[in-house]
Amino acid sequence: MTRLAREESGRVLALLARRFGIDVAEEAVQDALAEAARVWPQTGAPTNPPAWLMTVAKRKAIDRVRRNQSARRRALAAANERDLDDDGPEDNGMIHDDHHVADDRLRLILLCCHPALDRDAQVALTLRLVGGLTTGEIASAFLVPEPTLAQRLVRAKRKIRDAGIPLSIPADLDGRVDALLAVLYLIFNEGYLSRSGAADGAVRVDLADEAIRVTSLLVELLPDHAESSGLLALQLFHRARSDARTDAAGDLVLLEQQDRTQWDGAAIRDANGVLARALRLMQPGPYQLQAVIAAHHSNAVTAADTDWPAIARLYSQLVAMTDSPVVRLNHAIAVSMADGPLAGLVMLEQLDGLDRYHLYHAARGELLARAGERTQASAAFERALALADNPAERRHLERRLRSVTKD
Repeated sequence: MTRLAREESGRVLALLARRFGIDVAEEAVQDALAEAARVWPQTGAPTNPPAWLMTVAKRKAIDRVRRNQSARRRALAAANERDLDDDGPEDNGMIHDDHHVADDRLRLILLCCHPALDRDAQVALTLRLVGGLTTGEIASAFLVPEPTLAQRLVRAKRKIRDAGIPLSIPADLDGRVDALLAVLYLIFNEGYLSRSGAADGAVRVDLADEAIRVTSLLVELLPDHAESSGLLALQLFHRARSDARTDAAGDLVLLEQQDRTQWDGAAIRDANGVLARALRLMQPGPYQLQAVIAAHHSNAVTAADTDWPAIARLYSQLVAMTDSPVVRLNHAIAVSMADGPLAGLVMLEQLDGLDRYHLYHAARGELLARAGERTQASAAFERALALADNPAERRHLERRLRSVTKD
């Protein structure tokens, strides 16, 4: 049932939303899922669950429109014009038009990332309407109370309705897709290094996997958009290494210390293929560059085989593209690995705007420790620890702090 909700509810909602609106479509899909949870344990699952869900959700939507007297005439007329016949629950024809389904899903995905919505609303709507996560699941993932998240969703959908934002594919597709990629990047990062952790660990596997699933859908819908494929490759490289990032106690294991036999070789090969297809499109972008960097790490047989000079050059290119202080931080770390800690420290001292970023102070502590500056390293680790929230990160920083302060 959970798989049905995750994988099919977004597709069914997309088909119904253009005909009935987001609110009615979402309520109808939830009603259909509730009916499935109630009926299937007694009757058994139907032979074609997605078609069953589509047919029942369509009926629920029509019922809701009929109950809404103010919208009855207009909505039913539109439904009749589109030949929404009332067939039985095994109506396989409901979802056979793959091109039509793809267009509707793309409309829904792009609607979730309309520029009129703020980033929090974009994330929540993407997970709720496209990903099929429940309100409670999204609230838990982002450490907010469920009523707060529910109100965020209500406000976003009200803004869509009141502003008359259409469920359509805009002429400026790249701008909207760029916003969606940023949302998916944020969702994956929250799963890959959660603020709260998972069972006091570092990784929220469910959230990371959901970001990969939605990104894969976007790549399927827009196969010639290189940055979408670049983001998917980046996610796959990181996900392939995630099982080795924590030990049995849930503590962080740094990249150079990870047991590479725990990495998912098949996922790395898949990521290599996705990245190769993206690069062949000759549309360079920051997600592809990050994926190339991740490829260097993931394809190195041992930590000693990592080509740090090449990675440092790639980060230099990424700095030129983004001018992000976090990218500059990563560039400094790569330079330190290629040319020594003092070279990296010189670059770190030139960075601005990262004083509240715990990873800046953690990186500075590592480089100072490598340079033999134990007192300064201790102060840097203390600052990082004061800013870190993730339990696994905090335990790691506490160990590093002890290691540089012991006699």
